[in-house]
Amino acid sequence: MSRVTKKIEIDNIDTLMTIFGSFDENLNVITKALDVELMCKLGENYFMGESANVDLALAVVDKLATFSRNGDIVDLGRVNYVCACAKEGKLAEIDQLFTDVVAITNRGKLIKCKTVGQRRYVNSINKNTISISVGPAGTGKTYLAVALAVVAYKRKQVDKIILTRPAVEAGEKLGFLPGDLQEKVNPYLRPLYDALQEMLGVEGYSKMIEKGIIEIAPLAYMRGRTLSNAFIILDEAQNTTQEQIKMFLTRLGENSRMVINGDLTQVDLPEGKSSGLRVATKILKDIPDIGITVLTERDVVRHPLVQIIVKAYELAENRRKNEKD
Repeated sequence: MSRVTKKIEIDNIDTLMTIFGSFDENLNVITKALDVELMCKLGENYFMGESANVDLALAVVDKLATFSRNGDIVDLGRVNYVCACAKEGKLAEIDQLFTDVVAITNRGKLIKCKTVGQRRYVNSINKNTISISVGPAGTGKTYLAVALAVVAYKRKQVDKIILTRPAVEAGEKLGFLPGDLQEKVNPYLRPLYDALQEMLGVEGYSKMIEKGIIEIAPLAYMRGRTLSNAFIILDEAQNTTQEQIKMFLTRLGENSRMVINGDLTQVDLPEGKSSGLRVATKILKDIPDIGITVLTERDVVRHPLVQIIVKAYELAENRRKNEKD
């Protein structure tokens, strides 16, 4: 294959600087991922390399320029994601991320899906009465669900928002923590508080809590209830038992929507206990109006190192399973 040199056709210097990143960190990701080199000549920038690779690099820059012009952040995570899509021939899928706005925060920040997987997840929530999402940390499962819950309330589609998670600890016993039961479980519910406060502002969040419009409680508090006219989110569902998740699912009342999230690589249940989430995804997979979305390390939107960590643990787990077999 012949080597070529092609110009990067970005005239706006601010857009170009955003794409290249601080100390060219974004550019270094592009050149390494797509095996091209950068050449600067008379104030203009060129990619050099095999023809197909150069074309991919230029296409990546074009997509990143669109993100920048739309006011979206062009960070290492996004650059890595766009490069991965380019190598897999899936750049066209990215176009659907440019315009879709999931929600708007209290400060006017636009919340958009950052990956195609996230968009599938959001579409599943909007389409189905019950949505189940399985994926690693950092894929936006909790944050996007809370954003959609707030949108549903503001549109008067529901009367209240209920957020819950099992009070299962990773290494520390609840009984050793200070305070009453609510104070003991507050640390487990912190991600939900944070997401709500960003969406509503601290004052708006506090008012909705006081009025009972937002309810945040441990999963055990759901037993015996019928949850109607509500947007209900069960977070960290990998730490539910089969009995608990069945109990939760059967709380569904009229005009309600449920979202169930979890990461099956971070199960903190006692040895020998099966994750209710794992079982539920198998039992419910073919039932109409129940959507199941699987997110992967590709959908991680935190620091790029999180993607590498998730992948490393996934490979280690696969090796462990193969050795057992």
